[in-house]
Order: sequence, then structure tokens, then C-alpha cells
Amino acid sequence: MRVVIIGGVAAGMSAAARLRRLDEHAEIIVFERDRYVSYASCGLPYHIGGTIEDRQQLLVSTPEYLHANLALDVRVEHEVVAIDRVAHQVTVHQRASGNQSVEPYDTLVLALGAEPLRPPIPGIDHTMVMALRSIGDMDAIMARIDSGAKRAVVIGGSYIGVEVIEALCNRGLAVELVELQDQVMPLLDREIAAGLREHLEAHGVAVHVGVSARRFSDSEGRVSVELSDGRQLTADLVILAVGVRPAVGLAKAAGLELGPRGGLKVNAQLRTSDPDIYAAGDMIEVVDTVTGDPAIIALAGPANRQGRIIADQICGRATSYTSTQGTAILKVFELTAAMTGASEKTLRRIGRPYHKIYVHPSDHASYYPDAEQMQIKLLFAPTSGAILGAQIIGGAGVDKRIDVLATALRAGLTVFDLEELELAYAPPYASAKDPINMAGFTAANLLRGDVQFWYAEEYPAQANDALIVDVRNPDEYAAWRIPGAINIPLPELRQQFGQLRDLADGRPIRLYCMVGFRSYLAYRTLRQSGFSDLATLAGGARTLIAYYGAQLPTPAPLPEQLVR
Repeated sequence: MRVVIIGGVAAGMSAAARLRRLDEHAEIIVFERDRYVSYASCGLPYHIGGTIEDRQQLLVSTPEYLHANLALDVRVEHEVVAIDRVAHQVTVHQRASGNQSVEPYDTLVLALGAEPLRPPIPGIDHTMVMALRSIGDMDAIMARIDSGAKRAVVIGGSYIGVEVIEALCNRGLAVELVELQDQVMPLLDREIAAGLREHLEAHGVAVHVGVSARRFSDSEGRVSVELSDGRQLTADLVILAVGVRPAVGLAKAAGLELGPRGGLKVNAQLRTSDPDIYAAGDMIEVVDTVTGDPAIIALAGPANRQGRIIADQICGRATSYTSTQGTAILKVFELTAAMTGASEKTLRRIGRPYHKIYVHPSDHASYYPDAEQMQIKLLFAPTSGAILGAQIIGGAGVDKRIDVLATALRAGLTVFDLEELELAYAPPYASAKDPINMAGFTAANLLRGDVQFWYAEEYPAQANDALIVDVRNPDEYAAWRIPGAINIPLPELRQQFGQLRDLADGRPIRLYCMVGFRSYLAYRTLRQSGFSDLATLAGGARTLIAYYGAQLPTPAPLPEQLVR
């Protein structure tokens, strides 16, 4: 059996290595157009920033090692330029010599990944406008930095863009971010992503959202970036990080079927429309775990698993790939953001009913030193409580919690199951009521009718129709409050029932505090004391402030701890 694999990074090398472990006698040839195979592409920004000092650490393996240990024929700087499906052969261009050859296959595996988007912007071919996708890209960026670059502009504020920003800042560059959407990290919901922007700005990054790059031009040996609002930025280096698209040119030319999202269409066994050709990784369309729709989700973990499944299929093992839920995590200086499943934006777009809650627990026991607060947003089905998605932002412990929620979503658990999870506890690591349990308690309370929420996006409509009650202490109320809110501190609430009824005068009562806990206590007190039209602000004022940012009218400046 002769298996030809096109692409020698995540999916391709995973398929090759697994195939050798399953079949000692198969002839396995890997063609890679780049100089390197099996390298840690996700680690590229961290070498630029100096966290990973030794460049060699990114090179997971070499053709020589793979040949010696796995008997793989790995040919770098060999680009497959055509597929002849009838003759079962590929045409290979050897980039160093310029020679071409024809190689037969019994089974073909496509793992070409994705390619950076390069919008048709005038001047985009300027030598100082670069992308980060490969070892070669990384080397070129580092060479530019080492030649004396002082200022950089990053176009695109998603994963790669934000990671590159941190790397450039660590190298001492002044950095500006340009993002077309109205927030950093558009994959996250805006009230979660708001903390990322604040954190970037706190580290000296100038953030421009809601604008795009309109033109790149030379400016006395530097590059000038003209924005869509007319502003001009000047830099020594521009990093394009506006996204990627599936590298399907070769597959399309061969007549393989594409999916509705523009990726290569495969079935559950990862076969393309040609039964002798498999495909995996960033170039294929997958099924979204939550929505069930075709999706393109470029992540290393799924790509590696898909490579393994292809090897199983070639060897006759009955395995299949079910879906991708988009679990991902991002480090930005001292902050971490993570998500799994569907975002609220996605659920709204597809018209899927959902409920949501916010909690702000600490990563470990608050009395143990260095506890850090996180914000968890949980999305779940209104009737069953099935978990639909989650997002978390904070410091320590975010990775642990998103992995628990990702596992729960994959397993089909509900918010009621989250209440019951028995998770590891000791004061340095968690609380007796873990943040996951707290999210489950809050969500289950909503489904059981023990609490009713009002949400940030309902402001200011709620303020126009309801009595807004701040249950924090008077000093907190004096420092900052929602415009028009009255102050009845929680300890005084039971003595103020009569006054509250008079002030409400038949209007709904909407409660809030800073993170939602005290107002929940107030809600339970009032609900059991005859007050009916009640709701407490989900996530508290902290979530409201994150949602609106500078657009939120306030009678006093926001306290420093809320904006940093």
C-alpha cells in the first residue's frame, strides 16, 4: 500500500505517524512545501517574544528523525501542484531544483491547512507588511525586529493578532492594534472581550476598533498605514492577522467537492468526494457540535485527532470524527480568555433559544494568598439546561474551568450536573464550591425559578420603566452608580420594605450590586416578602460596565479597579 500525504505539520504528520504504528509495511511519503515539518506553529509568537528562547524547541521533529524512527519518507520543499485522480498520481514540484516528478498513490491524504488572508488593500505587498503562519514568517519578523524596528501595527485582533501583540511588546516595540469589528477578539461576546481591550491598553497598546486598513505606503523607509477613518499610523513593521482561509486550491482544481463554507467537504470518516482521498485539518469543513451546521474551525487539537482517524480508516479500523466544538484559550500578558461551544452571538444568529448567567468567583479560596477573580459566562438550553457554550476571562484557573465545561458540553451534561460535579479542592487550588459548581448553582436557580435576571443589553430600557435599586454600601454608591438608581444597602433592606413599595409605586424593581451576589440575596428577601415584579442584574455592574464601556452614562467616573 502506497500512501501519499500532502502537508507535513499537524494533521499530516499525525496521520503519517499513526499509520506507521498501525502498519509496518505501508509505504508512506509526505510532501511538504516548506523547509520544516512537524513544528509547533502555535509556539511561533512565543519565540518572537522571547519566552521560548531556543528556536530549535519549535522543531518537534525532522525528516531525518522521522525516517530513522518511523521509516517515513518525508520530502521537504516539495510542493504538490496537481492531482490526477483517474491515474492515481500527483505532480510534485521540487522547489530547490525546479524539477517536477510524478508520484503514484493508492491512498491520498490532504492536509494543506489554511493560508493567511491577504485582502486586496493597496500596498499590501510592501516588504514591511508580514504575516505569521510558518517558521519562515517568524524568522522574517524577528529579522525585522533585530534590525531596529521600534513601532509595529497589528491588523486583526483575534488569536494570532493578540498573541503577536504580546510578543512585540515583550521585545520592546510600541504596538497599535487595528480591528474591523467593534471589539477585540470578535469570537468572544463583547462583555467578555472588553476585559482584553482594557488589559491591552493597560500595557500601552493603542487599540483602534471599528476601523480597517485602507492603504499601505512607504514613508521614508518605514510603512504608513492609512485607516478607513482617515487616520495615519506609521510603523517599522505591520503584521497581518485578519484570519485564514482553507487551502483548497489544489483540491478544487482536482474536482473535489467543497462545502457551503468554502472548505473541503468530507464525511464522518474524513473521506472527500473521492473515496481514495482523505482530508484533515484547517482545510476541511467540520460539523459544529452545538449548532450541527458545517463550520470551518482552525484548531490544532482537532487537526491532530483527524489525522489519527484517517490512519485508522486506511487500516480498516471503524473510527469516525463527530464534530468540533471550538474549545480555545488565549493568553494576553497576565490575562487569560477561553471559550467552548457556541457564543451568544452565534445562538442569536441561528435563532437557537438559550439562557445565560454570569458568575465572578475566585480561582481558589479567597482567604488563601493571591486569589484571582474570573468572569464566567454560561449559555444553556432553557428547558433541559443542556450546556451550549461558555466563555471565561481572568487570571489563574481559567484553563482548568474551561476544560471542565468543554468536557461537560461534549458529554451532554446539563447545568444541574454542574451542581453535582465533585472537583478537586484545597485552598491553593480551588474553593469548596468550585467556580464550576457556582455556575451550575446560578443556572439551576434560574431554571427552577429561584431567581429572575435582567441583563446588560436591557439597559437603559429597564431604567426608564423600573425602579433601579443599588443594594451596595453607601460609599460604593457614592463612588459610582447606575444613573437614576436609589440606594438601599442590603443590611437595611428588611427595614425599608414600606419605603421601597412607596418608591416603586407599582413599577417593576430591578436590583443590582457589583457582581450580582448581594443583589441575589436581596432578590430572595424581597421575593419571599411579597414583592413580585423583581429581577437582579446578571453579572452585576461589572458586566454592565464591560458591555457598554465608555458608552455607559455615569454620574461619576468609573473607579480605577473597574477599568483596569
